[in-house]
Amino acid sequence: MNAPTRSPKPPNTRATSLAGRIDLSHGAGGRAMAELIDRVFRPAFANPFDSRGEDQAILPRPAGRIALSTDTFVISPLFFPGGDIGSLAVHGTVNDLAMGGATPLWLTAGFIIEEGFPIADLARIATSMGEAARAAGVAVVTGDTKVVERGKGDGVFINTAGCGVVPDGLEWGARHIRPGDAVIVSGTLGDHGVAVMANRQGLDFETSILSDSAALNGLVGAVIAASPQGVRAMRDPTRGGLSATLNEFCQTAGVGMLLDEAALPIRPEVAGACELLGLDPLNVANEGKLVAVVAPEAAATILAALRAHPLGADAAIIGAVTKARFVRMRTLVGGERMVAWLAGDQLPRIC
Repeated sequence: MNAPTRSPKPPNTRATSLAGRIDLSHGAGGRAMAELIDRVFRPAFANPFDSRGEDQAILPRPAGRIALSTDTFVISPLFFPGGDIGSLAVHGTVNDLAMGGATPLWLTAGFIIEEGFPIADLARIATSMGEAARAAGVAVVTGDTKVVERGKGDGVFINTAGCGVVPDGLEWGARHIRPGDAVIVSGTLGDHGVAVMANRQGLDFETSILSDSAALNGLVGAVIAASPQGVRAMRDPTRGGLSATLNEFCQTAGVGMLLDEAALPIRPEVAGACELLGLDPLNVANEGKLVAVVAPEAAATILAALRAHPLGADAAIIGAVTKARFVRMRTLVGGERMVAWLAGDQLPRIC
């Protein structure tokens, strides 16, 4: 984790305490930074690749093709119902790799921390990140820590990069989508965005709304086991929600889609919250759902594989690919409406 070379500790040096707060010395490359790494990050991310105290991780060469992704997380608030910025950083990067059929292997973590941030909260975030990584079967193998002056940040920002491996012969991508394909979502829509926004606004609902933040590599593995060649493309509908993901697919493939509103899995409490907040559930971010466009002959098999997994129990076929170059939805009252790209930033700082 970029730990500097250590020297004997002077008798008057104050050890970093978890009860303290971050100061500029924790990002200065000296003893305070080394103590922060030893007390907060190294226990949280413990794995064989990060035990040498070097500035890099030396990793074994995997078989197959390398997949690489990076993401930065700036969510507010840092802790929300169903997760926190630490677990979210792992889930988001693992999912970006998995959507291409990759098995995620290793992550990096870069922390930008504001002066004055409680070290106990940082430890809580790092612990959550480490637990999420181990649950997903990946390791945080190297990282970096920087501290900015008070007022120049907002608590903690986290940048992650992820490396995984795609088996030879697996070729997913929007360019493979064609008219007649089925569109499947793995579960209920809008849970993450509504949970974060409700928490941010201090709203109380009769039923608790939790973020769906989760690592989806196990769910994707179930699809690969059932019908790897049946998948045309897969993506997780995060910022911009389902509408942005489907419009991205259509723009790349030169096709359209027709959705069925009655088939969309949306929790009643999420639908009610969206109505109260003036949001369209199709534009709301998800952090534990995937969208798969699949060959029509493979749709039933893939749907069954999704539903057999705990993270895909509410999976549904929600529409089909058409020749028209836009996304439409057949409404509950029998008409049709356009499902357009989100204009502007409906939910800032959502991931």
